[in-house]
Amino acid sequence: MTARRLDNCLSLARQTGAGLSVFVKDIGQGLLVVSHNTLALVGLAVVTALLMFGSQANLREQLESHALGWLHARYEARAEADGNLLVATSEPDAVARATAADPKELPRQQAAVAQWLSRRYRVAPEPVSRLVQEAWAVGQRAHVEPTLILAIMAIESGFNPFAQSSVGAQGLMQVMTRVHDDKYEAFGGNHAAFDPVTNLRVGVQVLKECIQRAGGVQEGLRHYVGAANLADDAGYAARVLAEHEQMKAVAAGRPVPALQAKPARESAPAAADERLALLQH
Repeated sequence: MTARRLDNCLSLARQTGAGLSVFVKDIGQGLLVVSHNTLALVGLAVVTALLMFGSQANLREQLESHALGWLHARYEARAEADGNLLVATSEPDAVARATAADPKELPRQQAAVAQWLSRRYRVAPEPVSRLVQEAWAVGQRAHVEPTLILAIMAIESGFNPFAQSSVGAQGLMQVMTRVHDDKYEAFGGNHAAFDPVTNLRVGVQVLKECIQRAGGVQEGLRHYVGAANLADDAGYAARVLAEHEQMKAVAAGRPVPALQAKPARESAPAAADERLALLQH
């Protein structure tokens, strides 16, 4: 009886072990299947997300912008809490609004003119370089000599983008904003008169119209300054053309002394005060 019971116990143990082995094997296979399916679903989700983000650049850029904005906001909040107001109010993209260019990156002629103007009018070479660059580009499109454009800026405002005359001529080229407000519509409104590049572009358009109306550059300058119907333009056209000739010489590589020019408010022609009345008629 004892031997038989022992055999029975051993047999039961073997059967139990076999059952457990099958059970564990089944569970393992089930987990393996589930794992494979889960990994497949995860992989499919990743591929779908990549395809979606890859094909929708705008969505990707928006998410990146939101993420960077959130990180920047957190950074500013920490800086403000630490008392660092400069960091807390910083604008990393502010440099994109600056009207500036490296004079070393300009063509030889433009760089020479920019450096000469910088010394003559005591202004930084970087913003003047950007204006020189723009004068060359706009002048080519408008068929107006770039050095003439720059000469008008020099005589009119001395390269002060915030200059304003007693009759409302504004900006670098002293455009009559109230008279030519339609020309600023494409740039967002009259406040664009104080954006240097915009003022230059509008000023060139006004200058081109004046030259076409007058039939020549010298008479066109008299129209530009508002002295077309006056006997005397107070020497305005002569000063602009003299400045123009000096810049042409500089661009050609000839030595021209960069003597300090008189401030624009001292050299502004008396005829300028008649602009508004003349242009409205």
